Amino acid sequence: MIEVSWPQVSARRLERAGLAAPLVEADAAQAVAAMCGAHAQVMSAGEASVALRLDGATRAHVREALWSRRSLVKAFGPRGTVHLLPATDLPMWVSALSSVPPGHTPFPDGVRMTPEQTDEVVEAVREVLVGAEMTIDELSEAVVAATGPWAGDLVMPAFQVMWPRWRQAMALAGHRGAVVFGPARGRKVTYTAPPAALSVTGPVADGLGGLVRSYVTAYGPATPAQFAQWAGGPVRWAARGFEGAGLEEVLFEGQRAWVVAGDTVFPEDPPRGVRLLPYFDAYVVAGRPRELLYPGAVAQRALAGGQAGNFPVLLVDGEVRGVWHQRRSGSKIDVTVETLRDLTPAQLRELDEQVERVGEVLEGRPRLTIGPVAVGAHA
Repeated sequence: MIEVSWPQVSARRLERAGLAAPLVEADAAQAVAAMCGAHAQVMSAGEASVALRLDGATRAHVREALWSRRSLVKAFGPRGTVHLLPATDLPMWVSALSSVPPGHTPFPDGVRMTPEQTDEVVEAVREVLVGAEMTIDELSEAVVAATGPWAGDLVMPAFQVMWPRWRQAMALAGHRGAVVFGPARGRKVTYTAPPAALSVTGPVADGLGGLVRSYVTAYGPATPAQFAQWAGGPVRWAARGFEGAGLEEVLFEGQRAWVVAGDTVFPEDPPRGVRLLPYFDAYVVAGRPRELLYPGAVAQRALAGGQAGNFPVLLVDGEVRGVWHQRRSGSKIDVTVETLRDLTPAQLRELDEQVERVGEVLEGRPRLTIGPVAVGAHA
């Protein structure tokens, strides 16, 4: 059995993620495929995550791929969070995520829906969105009309307001292929049906296995438990996916883990480079073991309650070494970087280059300050 070390794994992950060097001859959809989805709950951060991995790309290139070329789709991804996904991979994602067994519901009696009501809401969402783009209020009105007044009961506390009951099935509707995001209408988010060519109402061949292979290719060696945490499903479900995905066992820092069968070439040189990763970058959210990526005291500063991504991070030689924040005023972008370990002169020069690259991606004029970041973690 092959044995691999953290530096070898880190170097390979960086290379595959387009963080050791920009991905060669790749477009936005290919970059997102290599990331196994780009977190887009904070849309500007999702755009930056993708563009930073492509030579010369800006946020405009990502927007064009999403709304003009439609090679990307904005959808509910792992853990029910908003992601950018390659449009051609949507059937795989829907098949895999819709196979997650129902988990414990956080909603009490009188709030939660029955399985039958949940199915009814999902099908209503699917039907009313065909050929339409709706704001959440328009979608709510249509769903309640298609199901019944019970779906519109304001029983779900959310952001200091109350949401209608049916909203608890929104991410599930996405996982079942009933809804994706449409282009914004002013400042309002819209929802629509997936393109007809990508419409999925049931499992496709090897959907879960395909998602396992995509994840393991990007972030392996990995375990079923790590995949389960990332995807938002139980370990038994993840283990079934690993069994049929065509994987090979290796020893990673003395622990059993898996790679795609035959994918056992790892770099000999340790990881090198300084990178600035935005909020919820897939590399830190999906990459595990977390204690190797956030070593020692760094975890106390750069994680939020153990969660990765709530702070933009400074990545140095494959490990988190600080946090950062950017504040925009017109075309000016003030970038503050809080380093948790001293940087060498060469690393400081590379940090300057990274700040310039962030400015290019965000289409602004950046200015670097090295010092404490006073902004707290993103929720």
